[in-house]
Amino acid sequence: MTDSIRIAAWNVNSLKVRLPHVLRWLQDQEKAKKPIDALCLQELKLTDDKYPHRELEEAGYLSIAAGQKTYNGVAIIVRKAALAPISTDHETSFLKTTRNIPGFEDEQQRILAATVCFSGMQPLRLISAYFPNGQSPDSDKFVYKLGWLNALQSWLGSEMTQHPQLALLGDFNIAPSDADVHDPKAWEGQNLVSPPERNAFQELISLGLTDSFRMFEQAPKTYSWWDYRMMGFRRNAGLRIDHILLSNTLKEKCVASIVDKEPRGWEQPSDHAPVIASIQK
Repeated sequence: MTDSIRIAAWNVNSLKVRLPHVLRWLQDQEKAKKPIDALCLQELKLTDDKYPHRELEEAGYLSIAAGQKTYNGVAIIVRKAALAPISTDHETSFLKTTRNIPGFEDEQQRILAATVCFSGMQPLRLISAYFPNGQSPDSDKFVYKLGWLNALQSWLGSEMTQHPQLALLGDFNIAPSDADVHDPKAWEGQNLVSPPERNAFQELISLGLTDSFRMFEQAPKTYSWWDYRMMGFRRNAGLRIDHILLSNTLKEKCVASIVDKEPRGWEQPSDHAPVIASIQK
């Protein structure tokens, strides 16, 4: 039994296209003796009936998903070998599941939450989240984004009172500070970095959540997303918009938080890289 678990988030930008990447990445981490015990995916872009449960289970993982045709969609994947002995199937591995924000009417599948029991530790509340993009600050989609963020904050407040060990993982579509932007001047006032979005991010922090990445000394200009256009990845013209926020109980147990850029350099990659946090049991 290891003394820590590794939880991760990855916007795969179509699981149908990127399933080989997900399986390869999980296997690579296993071979390096740094297995991923929970992986929250975003932008599945497929319906529930097309979700690859069989392929993932054959690789040693159980998962649940909230899918949607063409757009959005989120999933939570857990490593069977890391689960408590009572967790043997989907019904016993994923407890108190929640799909989307309760009380917020939304056809878009953006939230999936479940309580997972890993061996040797108290139950962990995992929330896989795909925040709205917002398009531009003068658009209706931006109004929707701010309304969604407000609803998320209200719901998270009650979630945190019920679940001391809570992690919010995913593509937030918000770069919290200028240090998370390759060219802050060029991006000033734009979508993903605007003051209302950054304020909403700070309101999540004020609930008692911590940006795990900023708990540790990090290399400057570390990002998690790079535009496919204009050689964004090659030039490291990116943004850090994928995050793992931890409740105070988990913050005290977090020993590392990184961005794994390697899969972004693979052939036909997602435009996002996985982000990982290590939590002591």
